[in-house]
Amino acid sequence: MQFFSFWRSLASFRVRIALNLKQVPVEVILVDIDADAHRTDAYRKVNPQMALPALVTDDGTVLVQSLAIIDYLDETHPTPALLPAGALGRARVRGLAQMVACEGHPLLTPRVRRYLDRELDLRDSQQSAWRRHWTVETLAALEGHLAGHKATGQFCHGDTPGLADICLVSHVTAAVNQQINLSPWPTVKRIHETAMALPAFAKAHPSVQPDTPEAIRAK
Repeated sequence: MQFFSFWRSLASFRVRIALNLKQVPVEVILVDIDADAHRTDAYRKVNPQMALPALVTDDGTVLVQSLAIIDYLDETHPTPALLPAGALGRARVRGLAQMVACEGHPLLTPRVRRYLDRELDLRDSQQSAWRRHWTVETLAALEGHLAGHKATGQFCHGDTPGLADICLVSHVTAAVNQQINLSPWPTVKRIHETAMALPAFAKAHPSVQPDTPEAIRAK
């Protein structure tokens, strides 16, 4: 399989974690968003939306959108499971994941920032306020659903990492990049720290990828 990724892409980060947890080997193809490589004809043929990530299966099928890719990986490589066994638990985990991947993260993506800059002519301070607002709103929503909930354990749902944790750590990474203090959301902070202590999560982090700029690469 081929996996199209970019070091800073939080959606790619999510899929990298799933690939690591499942121990699925892939050929990683780096697509430099900063150089507009995702807008080339070559990548447009892979994903006409020109968004990352993309996964090309062995039979040539192209899968896009991080949640759909992770769902495919969970179905084709069922161990370890990223969703709980029960229907209610699965719905809860999917809901937590979608708070990030479908609501919070889309408002922070490069194409949104580009529109704010080029079409709306927002100053850097205004764009920073925009990103902070939506990042904080999602952190607060996650904390509200996680804190004190009977199903919350070491991780978002129980004591093994899953889909919700994959999405949570990607969003917390966005918050950390904005130097947002996580203390108002202690449950989110604790789960993030617990997950990032696992090699599958740590090795997927944006700061340690092959295309991470040397100046910010984790030592």
